[in-house]
Amino acid sequence: MSAGLWWESAEGLRLHAVDYPAAGDTLPVICLHGLTRNARDFAALGSWIAAQGRRAIAVDVRGRGLSAWDPAADYRLRAYVDDVVRMADRFAIARAIFIGTSMGGLITMELAGARPGLVAAAVLNDVGPELAAAGLTRIASYTGKAPPVESWADAAAYARWQNEQALPHYREADWAAMARRLFRERDGRIVADYDPDIARAFADGAMPADPWASWERLADGRPVLLLRGGISDLLDADIAARMAERPGVTLATVPGVGHAPMLDEPAAREAIAGFLARLP
Repeated sequence: MSAGLWWESAEGLRLHAVDYPAAGDTLPVICLHGLTRNARDFAALGSWIAAQGRRAIAVDVRGRGLSAWDPAADYRLRAYVDDVVRMADRFAIARAIFIGTSMGGLITMELAGARPGLVAAAVLNDVGPELAAAGLTRIASYTGKAPPVESWADAAAYARWQNEQALPHYREADWAAMARRLFRERDGRIVADYDPDIARAFADGAMPADPWASWERLADGRPVLLLRGGISDLLDADIAARMAERPGVTLATVPGVGHAPMLDEPAAREAIAGFLARLP
Protein backbone atom coordinates (compact mmCIF):
# COMPACT_ATOMS: atom_id res chain seq x y z
CA MET A 1 0.00 0.00 0.00
CA SER A 2 1.26 3.47 -0.87
CA ALA A 3 0.90 6.56 1.31
CA GLY A 4 1.31 10.30 0.85
CA LEU A 5 4.25 12.24 2.23
CA TRP A 6 3.99 16.00 2.76
CA TRP A 7 6.61 18.66 3.52
CA GLU A 8 7.26 22.33 2.79
CA SER A 9 9.64 24.13 0.51
CA ALA A 10 11.77 27.05 1.67
CA GLU A 11 8.98 29.40 0.52
CA GLY A 12 6.31 27.40 2.32
CA LEU A 13 4.93 25.53 -0.71
CA ARG A 14 3.21 22.29 0.31
CA LEU A 15 4.93 19.47 -1.55
CA HIS A 16 3.90 15.87 -2.05
CA ALA A 17 5.41 12.47 -2.73
CA VAL A 18 4.06 8.93 -2.83
CA ASP A 19 5.68 6.47 -0.44
CA TYR A 20 5.84 2.76 -1.31
CA PRO A 21 7.04 1.27 2.00
CA ALA A 22 8.91 -2.00 2.38
CA ALA A 23 10.46 -3.92 5.22
CA GLY A 24 14.21 -4.10 5.57
CA ASP A 25 17.10 -1.68 5.93
CA THR A 26 18.22 -1.40 2.30
CA LEU A 27 18.77 1.99 0.69
CA PRO A 28 15.49 3.56 -0.43
CA VAL A 29 14.84 4.65 -4.01
CA ILE A 30 13.71 8.20 -4.78
CA CYS A 31 12.05 8.64 -8.19
CA LEU A 32 12.03 12.00 -9.97
CA HIS A 33 9.84 12.52 -13.03
CA GLY A 34 10.16 14.49 -16.26
CA LEU A 35 9.27 18.09 -17.08
CA THR A 36 5.49 17.88 -17.57
CA ARG A 37 4.94 14.65 -15.66
CA ASN A 38 4.29 13.72 -12.04
CA ALA A 39 4.71 10.94 -9.48
CA ARG A 40 2.00 8.79 -11.10
CA ASP A 41 4.51 7.88 -13.81
CA PHE A 42 6.23 5.74 -11.16
CA ALA A 43 3.17 3.98 -9.72
CA ALA A 44 3.97 0.63 -11.31
CA LEU A 45 7.72 0.95 -10.75
CA GLY A 46 7.32 2.01 -7.13
CA SER A 47 5.09 -0.96 -6.35
CA TRP A 48 7.50 -3.29 -8.15
CA ILE A 49 10.50 -1.99 -6.19
CA ALA A 50 8.63 -2.25 -2.88
CA ALA A 51 7.59 -5.81 -3.69
CA GLN A 52 11.29 -6.68 -3.84
CA GLY A 53 11.80 -5.36 -0.31
CA ARG A 54 13.14 -1.88 -1.03
CA ARG A 55 11.28 1.32 -0.18
CA ALA A 56 10.46 3.65 -3.07
CA ILE A 57 9.37 7.30 -2.96
CA ALA A 58 7.98 9.04 -6.06
CA VAL A 59 8.10 12.83 -5.86
CA ASP A 60 5.59 15.30 -7.29
CA VAL A 61 8.03 18.08 -8.19
CA ARG A 62 6.68 21.55 -7.34
CA GLY A 63 4.03 22.65 -9.81
CA ARG A 64 3.03 19.08 -10.66
CA GLY A 65 0.60 16.51 -9.32
CA LEU A 66 -0.45 17.20 -5.74
CA SER A 67 2.46 19.55 -5.03
CA ALA A 68 1.61 23.25 -4.86
CA TRP A 69 2.06 25.55 -7.82
CA ASP A 70 4.65 28.28 -7.20
CA PRO A 71 3.16 31.81 -7.47
CA ALA A 72 6.66 33.09 -8.24
CA ALA A 73 7.10 30.44 -10.96
CA ASP A 74 10.51 29.44 -9.60
CA TYR A 75 10.71 26.26 -11.65
CA ARG A 76 14.46 25.95 -11.88
CA LEU A 77 16.80 23.09 -11.05
CA ARG A 78 18.11 24.89 -7.97
CA ALA A 79 14.61 25.05 -6.46
CA TYR A 80 13.87 21.41 -7.29
CA VAL A 81 17.12 20.29 -5.69
CA ASP A 82 16.38 22.22 -2.51
CA ASP A 83 12.89 20.70 -2.36
CA VAL A 84 14.31 17.17 -2.56
CA VAL A 85 16.95 17.92 0.07
CA ARG A 86 14.24 19.26 2.37
CA MET A 87 12.19 16.09 1.84
CA ALA A 88 15.19 13.92 2.69
CA ASP A 89 15.84 15.94 5.85
CA ARG A 90 12.16 15.93 6.85
CA PHE A 91 11.92 12.14 6.63
CA ALA A 92 15.44 11.32 7.88
CA ILE A 93 16.71 9.89 4.60
CA ALA A 94 20.49 10.12 4.80
CA ARG A 95 21.29 8.21 1.60
CA ALA A 96 19.21 6.99 -1.31
CA ILE A 97 19.32 5.60 -4.82
CA PHE A 98 17.84 8.05 -7.32
CA ILE A 99 15.92 7.21 -10.48
CA GLY A 100 15.51 10.30 -12.62
CA THR A 101 13.62 10.48 -15.90
CA SER A 102 14.61 13.35 -18.19
CA MET A 103 14.39 16.48 -15.97
CA GLY A 104 14.50 14.15 -12.96
CA GLY A 105 17.91 12.98 -14.13
CA LEU A 106 19.15 16.57 -14.33
CA ILE A 107 17.90 17.16 -10.78
CA THR A 108 19.81 14.05 -9.71
CA MET A 109 22.99 15.35 -11.34
CA GLU A 110 22.65 18.63 -9.47
CA LEU A 111 21.90 16.87 -6.19
CA ALA A 112 25.27 15.13 -6.43
CA GLY A 113 26.88 18.55 -6.14
CA ALA A 114 24.52 20.10 -3.61
CA ARG A 115 24.25 17.12 -1.22
CA PRO A 116 26.86 14.53 -2.30
CA GLY A 117 26.24 12.19 0.63
CA LEU A 118 22.56 11.85 -0.19
CA VAL A 119 23.09 10.30 -3.62
CA ALA A 120 24.39 6.75 -3.17
CA ALA A 121 23.73 5.65 -6.75
CA ALA A 122 21.63 6.76 -9.69
CA VAL A 123 19.61 5.63 -12.67
CA LEU A 124 19.40 8.29 -15.39
CA ASN A 125 16.54 7.64 -17.78
CA ASP A 126 17.25 9.02 -21.26
CA VAL A 127 19.03 12.20 -20.25
CA GLY A 128 22.57 13.50 -20.10
CA PRO A 129 24.75 16.62 -20.10
CA GLU A 130 24.08 17.26 -23.81
CA LEU A 131 20.58 17.09 -25.24
CA ALA A 132 19.67 16.93 -28.91
CA ALA A 133 18.04 19.97 -30.49
CA ALA A 134 15.29 17.86 -32.08
CA GLY A 135 14.10 16.57 -28.73
CA LEU A 136 14.31 19.97 -27.04
CA THR A 137 12.31 21.55 -29.85
CA ARG A 138 9.65 18.86 -29.60
CA ILE A 139 9.35 19.27 -25.82
CA ALA A 140 9.11 23.07 -26.15
CA SER A 141 6.31 22.63 -28.68
CA TYR A 142 3.92 21.27 -26.05
CA THR A 143 5.18 22.44 -22.64
CA GLY A 144 2.63 24.78 -21.11
CA LYS A 145 0.40 24.45 -24.16
CA ALA A 146 -1.87 21.51 -23.35
CA PRO A 147 -5.25 22.28 -24.94
CA PRO A 148 -8.53 22.12 -23.04
CA VAL A 149 -10.09 18.69 -23.35
CA GLU A 150 -13.78 17.85 -23.08
CA SER A 151 -13.49 14.18 -22.17
CA TRP A 152 -11.07 11.48 -21.10
CA ALA A 153 -11.16 10.23 -24.70
CA ASP A 154 -9.86 13.66 -25.78
CA ALA A 155 -7.15 13.43 -23.12
CA ALA A 156 -6.11 10.00 -24.43
CA ALA A 157 -5.95 11.38 -27.96
CA TYR A 158 -3.69 14.19 -26.76
CA ALA A 159 -1.45 11.73 -24.91
CA ARG A 160 -1.14 9.76 -28.11
CA TRP A 161 -0.35 12.84 -30.21
CA GLN A 162 2.35 13.89 -27.76
CA ASN A 163 3.99 10.49 -27.29
CA GLU A 164 3.22 8.09 -30.13
CA GLN A 165 6.59 8.51 -31.83
CA ALA A 166 8.34 7.55 -28.60
CA LEU A 167 6.00 4.68 -27.75
CA PRO A 168 5.02 3.08 -31.07
CA HIS A 169 3.97 -0.14 -29.33
CA TYR A 170 1.20 1.55 -27.31
CA ARG A 171 -2.44 0.66 -27.91
CA GLU A 172 -5.69 2.44 -27.02
CA ALA A 173 -5.75 1.09 -23.46
CA ASP A 174 -2.19 2.37 -22.92
CA TRP A 175 -3.09 5.87 -24.11
CA ALA A 176 -6.16 5.89 -21.87
CA ALA A 177 -4.00 4.94 -18.89
CA MET A 178 -1.41 7.59 -19.77
CA ALA A 179 -4.14 10.23 -19.99
CA ARG A 180 -4.99 9.51 -16.36
CA ARG A 181 -1.36 10.21 -15.48
CA LEU A 182 -1.06 13.39 -17.55
CA PHE A 183 -4.40 15.00 -16.65
CA ARG A 184 -6.60 15.37 -13.61
CA GLU A 185 -10.03 16.81 -12.85
CA ARG A 186 -9.97 20.30 -11.33
CA ASP A 187 -13.17 22.23 -10.66
CA GLY A 188 -15.13 19.93 -12.91
CA ARG A 189 -12.73 20.25 -15.84
CA ILE A 190 -10.08 17.87 -17.19
CA VAL A 191 -6.77 19.75 -17.24
CA ALA A 192 -3.08 19.00 -17.65
CA ASP A 193 -1.65 18.15 -14.25
CA TYR A 194 1.01 20.85 -14.08
CA ASP A 195 1.39 24.60 -13.81
CA PRO A 196 1.68 26.09 -17.35
CA ASP A 197 4.27 28.51 -15.98
CA ILE A 198 6.87 25.72 -15.98
CA ALA A 199 7.31 26.67 -19.65
CA ARG A 200 8.90 29.97 -18.62
CA ALA A 201 11.80 28.31 -16.85
CA PHE A 202 12.21 25.80 -19.68
CA ALA A 203 12.44 28.64 -22.22
CA ASP A 204 15.13 30.32 -20.11
CA GLY A 205 17.25 27.17 -20.18
CA ALA A 206 16.60 23.87 -18.48
CA MET A 207 20.18 22.66 -18.18
CA PRO A 208 22.71 22.99 -15.35
CA ALA A 209 25.15 25.88 -15.68
CA ASP A 210 27.96 23.42 -16.44
CA PRO A 211 26.25 20.17 -17.50
CA TRP A 212 29.36 18.04 -18.05
CA ALA A 213 30.75 19.10 -14.68
CA SER A 214 27.44 18.09 -13.08
CA TRP A 215 27.63 14.74 -14.81
CA GLU A 216 31.23 14.21 -13.70
CA ARG A 217 30.28 14.93 -10.07
CA LEU A 218 27.46 12.40 -10.23
CA ALA A 219 29.59 9.69 -11.85
CA ASP A 220 32.58 10.25 -9.56
CA GLY A 221 32.74 7.16 -7.37
CA ARG A 222 29.06 6.25 -7.67
CA PRO A 223 27.37 3.40 -9.52
CA VAL A 224 25.26 4.84 -12.33
CA LEU A 225 22.89 3.06 -14.70
CA LEU A 226 22.23 5.06 -17.85
CA LEU A 227 19.13 4.03 -19.77
CA ARG A 228 18.66 5.23 -23.33
CA GLY A 229 15.62 4.75 -25.50
CA GLY A 230 16.72 3.06 -28.69
CA ILE A 231 14.96 5.67 -30.84
CA SER A 232 15.40 8.62 -28.46
CA ASP A 233 15.41 12.09 -30.03
CA LEU A 234 16.82 13.71 -26.86
CA LEU A 235 19.84 11.63 -25.81
CA ASP A 236 22.03 10.87 -28.81
CA ALA A 237 23.79 7.51 -28.90
CA ASP A 238 27.23 9.11 -29.10
CA ILE A 239 26.61 11.22 -25.98
CA ALA A 240 25.38 8.14 -24.10
CA ALA A 241 28.49 6.24 -25.19
CA ARG A 242 30.72 9.09 -24.01
CA MET A 243 28.96 9.10 -20.63
CA ALA A 244 29.45 5.34 -20.35
CA GLU A 245 33.23 5.72 -20.62
CA ARG A 246 33.28 6.61 -16.92
CA PRO A 247 34.16 3.74 -14.54
CA GLY A 248 31.10 2.50 -12.71
CA VAL A 249 28.66 3.62 -15.42
CA THR A 250 26.51 0.96 -17.10
CA LEU A 251 24.69 1.80 -20.33
CA ALA A 252 21.54 -0.12 -21.24
CA THR A 253 19.40 0.48 -24.31
CA VAL A 254 15.62 0.07 -24.28
CA PRO A 255 14.89 -1.01 -27.86
CA GLY A 256 12.04 0.41 -29.90
CA VAL A 257 11.31 3.22 -27.44
CA GLY A 258 12.01 6.94 -27.70
CA HIS A 259 12.09 9.66 -25.08
CA ALA A 260 11.56 8.51 -22.51
CA PRO A 261 11.22 4.85 -21.55
CA MET A 262 8.34 4.33 -19.13
CA LEU A 263 10.45 1.84 -17.13
CA ASP A 264 7.94 -0.95 -17.52
CA GLU A 265 9.67 -2.29 -20.64
CA PRO A 266 11.35 -5.69 -20.14
CA ALA A 267 14.80 -4.33 -21.01
CA ALA A 268 14.42 -1.43 -18.59
CA ARG A 269 13.14 -3.62 -15.76
CA GLU A 270 15.91 -6.16 -16.29
CA ALA A 271 18.57 -3.45 -16.19
CA ILE A 272 17.10 -1.78 -13.09
CA ALA A 273 16.68 -5.11 -11.27
CA GLY A 274 20.30 -6.03 -11.92
CA PHE A 275 21.50 -2.61 -10.85
CA LEU A 276 19.51 -2.57 -7.60
CA ALA A 277 20.61 -6.11 -6.76
CA ARG A 278 24.21 -4.92 -6.58
CA LEU A 279 23.43 -2.14 -4.11
CA PRO A 280 23.03 -2.26 -0.32
